[in-house]
Amino acid sequence: MSYPLERLYQEVAYIAYHFHWSMDDILDMEHKERQVWIREISEVNKEINRSRGN
Repeated sequence: MSYPLERLYQEVAYIAYHFHWSMDDILDMEHKERQVWIREISEVNKEINRSRGN
């Protein structure tokens, strides 16, 4: 079973947008590691939004 290509693009774009890491560096990660970074970015964004009152 392969990972959906559209989802992979979304993960790479999300991490690259926030951390400015290269596509190759992100694609070298295992799926689980990318998911950890996505959760961390999401938590940071939530905290920023809370502090701004959003």
